[in-house]
Amino acid sequence: MREEEISHSGVIVEITPERTVVEIVSESACASCHARGACGASGSGRRLVEVPTDLVAARQVGDEVQVNLKKTMGYKAVWVGYGIPLAVLLTTLFTLRGCGIEELYCGLSAIGAVLLYYGLVFLFRNRLRNEYTFYIK
Repeated sequence: MREEEISHSGVIVEITPERTVVEIVSESACASCHARGACGASGSGRRLVEVPTDLVAARQVGDEVQVNLKKTMGYKAVWVGYGIPLAVLLTTLFTLRGCGIEELYCGLSAIGAVLLYYGLVFLFRNRLRNEYTFYIK
């Protein structure tokens, strides 16, 4: 694996001419601990990732594969999901507070601005989905 890629192991669960669906199991660092059943800190999740089908490679459902994403796309996803909403929240909060508006209304307006931002992200989800392309290696 090259340094500029994020890689996960997965299993192919569905293949169509347009896309291949790979199931990735992400486990926390304590997933192998014997006390993980009693601990609330442990967590693992199954994620389905759509990858464009590579017609050259002969793969079947059940094959184990490596799914990669460019690291820069991962950083961009963090900004879209966390960085920009935080900036919207703080900017709205401090701007309205600086204008002399009461704290309650400043807080509610800041939360509303973040909800509006996530609503726009939801509306443009298909465009964003096309930017984040995983591939099988």
